[in-house]
Amino acid sequence: MRLETISTDKAAAAIGPYSQAVRAGELIFCSGQIALDPVSGELVPGDVKAQTERVMESIAAVLAAAGVGFDNVVKSTIFLVEMGDFAAVNEVYGSRFGDHKPARSTVAVRSLPRGALVEIEVVAKA
Repeated sequence: MRLETISTDKAAAAIGPYSQAVRAGELIFCSGQIALDPVSGELVPGDVKAQTERVMESIAAVLAAAGVGFDNVVKSTIFLVEMGDFAAVNEVYGSRFGDHKPARSTVAVRSLPRGALVEIEVVAKA
């Protein structure tokens, strides 16, 4: 199986030895996105809702670079520093998917890179 690296300048560049996404056959594995501004590379200011908006914009950009959208997402994983932020994150997340409801896991973590409050990764079908 041929692997294809997916990248876009509309999402923050990878901050380590990984790709924004990799296509493996009909599946697109998107790396976790935190709320980094794609121009400055800095964490966006604001609360978890503002960070989630930036995360979802970055995911949308990576998916678009792969030629798909949120309707193609089959699985997502949300990582939260504070599980009490679940409702705020869910509101922003849900607004991007509408009636489409991919499988999902939400996990509380001790910390995230750069002091982010939320990180989301997705798997989509091409």
